[in-house]
Amino acid sequence: MSTRLVAVLILFSGLVAGAHAQQGSVSFFVTSAGPGNGADLGGLAGADKHCQALARAAGSKKTWHAYLSTSEGGGGKAVNARDRIGKGPRRNAKGAVIAKDLGDLHANPNINKQTALTEKGEPVNGRGDSPNMHDILTGTQADGKAFPAGDDKTCGNWTKSGDGSAVLGHHDRMGLRDDDASKSWNSSHGSRGCSQDALRGTGGNGLLYCFAAD
Repeated sequence: MSTRLVAVLILFSGLVAGAHAQQGSVSFFVTSAGPGNGADLGGLAGADKHCQALARAAGSKKTWHAYLSTSEGGGGKAVNARDRIGKGPRRNAKGAVIAKDLGDLHANPNINKQTALTEKGEPVNGRGDSPNMHDILTGTQADGKAFPAGDDKTCGNWTKSGDGSAVLGHHDRMGLRDDDASKSWNSSHGSRGCSQDALRGTGGNGLLYCFAAD
């Protein structure tokens, strides 16, 4: 075997190993697509399954959960989005640190259009792009906790694709105004309905944040 061929093989194996190592460190992504039925995700279980399927296709062997809260009612207790994910640190598909821990995630996260990448390591359309898809389903308050019982802010705990509303975050941290809500990655405003068309009309596409649960 020639010296040149050996060098090429060593370089190739190094690149493969590096790609595998990088994939192993990924613990946060925005879904490249939603399930396709608006905010009806099949509940938390269906949302988790969607995150898991996309992560598996991208080569991850971790357990993944959707960053979603649910409301009390219908025989169930409220669930906090922040309690569904691991402690951190959080890294995107390029290895950039999104947050050191849960406190950092909800106080000063490195989430913006450049870092909130899909499981494939690709950017997601934001404000100014066509179509705009910066609205991410969360149903949560800014601290990652569920809203008090009362008004439904989760499209029926992620089972409705018609009337209703769900709280959304802006992955690009941009909105119509220069205020905290417009810049919030997880709690910016409510959707104008729960259908796929309604979510698109608001500025989204039924996308989710997914975090490694371990």
